[in-house]
Amino acid sequence: EESLQMWDLNKRLEAYLARVKFLEEENEVLRAEIQSTKSSPAGDSWRVKYEEELRALRDALDHAFREKCTAELARDNLYEEIQQVKSRCQKEQAAREEAKKQLSLSRKELEEERRAQIWLKERAVQLEKEVEALLEVHEEEKAGLDQEIASFSHSLESFRCAPVAFQPVEVEDYSKRLSEIWKGAVETYKTEVSQLEGSLCQAKENLWKAVEDNQQSQLQLQHLEKDLAGLKARKEMLEESLAQQWQEQRGEAEKFQALAMEALEQEQQSLRVQIARVLEDRQQLMHLKMSLSLEVATYRTLLEAESTRLQMPAG
Repeated sequence: EESLQMWDLNKRLEAYLARVKFLEEENEVLRAEIQSTKSSPAGDSWRVKYEEELRALRDALDHAFREKCTAELARDNLYEEIQQVKSRCQKEQAAREEAKKQLSLSRKELEEERRAQIWLKERAVQLEKEVEALLEVHEEEKAGLDQEIASFSHSLESFRCAPVAFQPVEVEDYSKRLSEIWKGAVETYKTEVSQLEGSLCQAKENLWKAVEDNQQSQLQLQHLEKDLAGLKARKEMLEESLAQQWQEQRGEAEKFQALAMEALEQEQQSLRVQIARVLEDRQQLMHLKMSLSLEVATYRTLLEAESTRLQMPAG
């Protein structure tokens, strides 16, 4: 019975050893298959497909990044153009302020010229009044002199002396002096009138120049306002186009990012499932190997115990 049991145990041990060897060979085959699936492109068709999809998504992402870079460059160019437009607007605003200052200065000069013209007119009226007064005084003095000359001639006629001895020398001198004074007054009046006329002509010329400068500044101001309105409209159009391009680019980037994230999540989920399967298979193999190794160890201990038991009677 013991020999039969030993023979049965030997048979079972041989069967278990053969099974262990078969499982080890199968494990090696599985390892080789796993390595081949990892290395060979034929077994990695799903990986190749997902890598192609991932590559396509990366290419799309690179294309979107390039478009983003081009859009950023366009945005920077538009920003530079906007800065140039702003600087031009500031320059035009400064020119407009300068034109306003010149206009105010020309208005002040115009007011001063008007005041000077009014003063000159008043001065001319005063001088005319003074000339009239001088003429009246001169006429009165002339009439008085005529009367004195007439009375003096009557008194001379009363005398019966030589007319040469009683000539009115003093009266002639007085009349010459009066005529000289009158001529000097007339000359001064003429010079003052000519000066007033010259200053009046100069004031008129300055007034016309101020009016022309005012008109030119108003025309320039109108042109600047038109240019400013056009630049403002262009600025608004550029800002609207930039905002629209930025929104479109942001939407496309978000779409590409969402697609890439979905593809990566799907790939990650599939890889997790495959890794879980491989780990489960390995765990089952390890459990099987451990159970077989335990059985082999138990049979080995049984065989060792049996061998020691059989050797003891002989000893």
